[in-house]
Amino acid sequence: MIDATAQEGPKLSFKGERQLRYYWFIALTMMIVAPLAGVYPIFLMKILCFAIFACAFNLLVGFTGLVSFGHAAFFGVSAYVTGWLAVNGFTPEIAIAGGVLTAAAMAFVVAILSIRRQGIYFAMITLALSQLVFFMCLQAPFTGGEDGLQRIPRGNLFGLISLKSDLAMYFFILFAFAGVFFLLVRVVHSPFGQLLKAVRENEQRATSFGYVASHYKLIAFVLSGALSGLAGSLKCIALGFATLTDVHWMMSGEVILMTFLGGVGTFVGPALGAFVVIGLQNTLSDKVGSWVTVILGLCFVACVSLLRRGMVGEWNAWTRPSTKRRASQE
Repeated sequence: MIDATAQEGPKLSFKGERQLRYYWFIALTMMIVAPLAGVYPIFLMKILCFAIFACAFNLLVGFTGLVSFGHAAFFGVSAYVTGWLAVNGFTPEIAIAGGVLTAAAMAFVVAILSIRRQGIYFAMITLALSQLVFFMCLQAPFTGGEDGLQRIPRGNLFGLISLKSDLAMYFFILFAFAGVFFLLVRVVHSPFGQLLKAVRENEQRATSFGYVASHYKLIAFVLSGALSGLAGSLKCIALGFATLTDVHWMMSGEVILMTFLGGVGTFVGPALGAFVVIGLQNTLSDKVGSWVTVILGLCFVACVSLLRRGMVGEWNAWTRPSTKRRASQE
């Protein structure tokens, strides 16, 4: 069975919580200042969209213990629906809502068919259903086939705020990322999140206490799929196109790489992994061409071999060894 042990670690002291909030404030300030300092806004928007995607996937793999090989289906279908609605004159918030609702409905169907399986069986079912969705998108008339949807307009948010400017679009996506991030933090630390972690650690024991594990896994799967759809919708509006790449199985592989590279079961890890992967793709694609896929594969092998907890997980283990020893003694 694939190990999806979370790395959130022991609870922080009051001083540690204050330091963590200080770091978050610095990170948010840097993200606000970055496009004003000359960093390419399109590059930043792409990073934030895939950071949302990776964080949504991490809710399933890191805190529920379910490894899906088919999350590209939710990401890509939501992008297609959002693009089609935007092209047909709907405002961006309605187009995004339509894409997210479609992704949530699809996630519900996929979860019903796969949620009672575990380990590699669950992963293979999600992969098979994702490939089915891929061929549906290839043949459906509204997706544009192999050409996809092009020149998708950004429109005016709520009919008032124009998103044609890259800066306006960037801050809209940044706001969405912050909202998703803090939503996931709240969910994980809620009683529902604690039950998810109980199911992840020992599903039989959770069931013996009267909890229906499949219900909690179903809710987590639908929430993860909906947030993955949000990432696809935002990416579609920001970049102006939706293609078969968004729904291809390699997209599922990329989000797995981002999550495991950054750190499964950590809050910051998936976002950091998205930054590294997208940064490597943009930096190396012009220099090495298709070999960038090989380089990313080598990065994944190195991560699995040398950084078993991911970058953030290893950093947490290195910086808080004494805290972890005290927690284990208790």
